[in-house]
Amino acid sequence: MSRLPISHINHLSNTCCKWFAVRTKYKTEKYIVDQLQKKGIEAYLPLQTLSRQYGQKRRMIQQPLIHQYVFVHIDRQSYLKVLQTNYVLGFLKNGKDLISIPEAEINTLKRIAGDLLPVKVEELSLLPGKKVEVIGGSLTGVQGILMEQVNKKYFTVQLHSMGMQLNIDIDKNLLRPLYPQ
Repeated sequence: MSRLPISHINHLSNTCCKWFAVRTKYKTEKYIVDQLQKKGIEAYLPLQTLSRQYGQKRRMIQQPLIHQYVFVHIDRQSYLKVLQTNYVLGFLKNGKDLISIPEAEINTLKRIAGDLLPVKVEELSLLPGKKVEVIGGSLTGVQGILMEQVNKKYFTVQLHSMGMQLNIDIDKNLLRPLYPQ
């Protein structure tokens, strides 16, 4: 059985940074991100805000979306720095090979966690009949036809991509015109 050379299997690169998942000790994710950032390594931990009841008080806490994992954006030179960080147990691997995580998947995690900055739409002419895309909120990426302007801030958009015809009111700051028409 012939094996591919390690450079074809191992996604760690000498020249460019890629995203990798790092397994951590339980409940140390925030500490590890802080330590990695102090070492100059870009680290990302998707967090979710939860409400917890403690006796008579209700508190909002931030908890990892995926427990025991932190995502690092590194090249080959930073590999050992990550492994030498307290409470890091190792990289997520396929057998003995490191597998990088595509940037699109990291952006999806950021979108789920609400970490992507909202996109501001400049004052554009949004006219009825124009094709638009939702760029924020739970319908991000959904395309539809602008039907009417409800008031100065909200527009009615007809959504076809869901397999049905829905008319919903959407804030104009969450719409982007699609070109060409």
